[in-house]
Amino acid sequence: MKVVDTALHDVRTGRFERSLSALTAAGAAITAAEIYLSHDAASFGNKMMWWPVITVPAAIPAGAAAVFSRRAAKTILPLASAAIVANGIQGTYLHWRGIGQRPGGFTKYNVEAGPPMFAPLLASLVGGMGLLAAALRREDLPVPELG
Repeated sequence: MKVVDTALHDVRTGRFERSLSALTAAGAAITAAEIYLSHDAASFGNKMMWWPVITVPAAIPAGAAAVFSRRAAKTILPLASAAIVANGIQGTYLHWRGIGQRPGGFTKYNVEAGPPMFAPLLASLVGGMGLLAAALRREDLPVPELG
């Protein structure tokens, strides 16, 4: 239970907000590289494939800035993160549509060989982490007294 108590303490005192901002930046870097490589392998056949290549990396400087700046954590990070979540939802629709447009539609083969069904939602998780970081209290704010 020590780990849980420590985690809850970090959330209550605002320490977790900076850590989650840093994780958002790191997650965005890894995710952006994966998206670029996957879409490049598909030769960017649809112009919409460029959108996540542009939006996801925006969380890298936003997350890094949020580690050091309360202002960035409450303005830039949630904007970049919301764009990533919206793009992930859009990408999920486009991936599912792409599977459905293949000959045979939603067959086992097309689901396995076509665009990955849930990859855009995984990218949205990076945006979700940034939104959560922005919603959490900051370490430099006073801790409210309990009871």
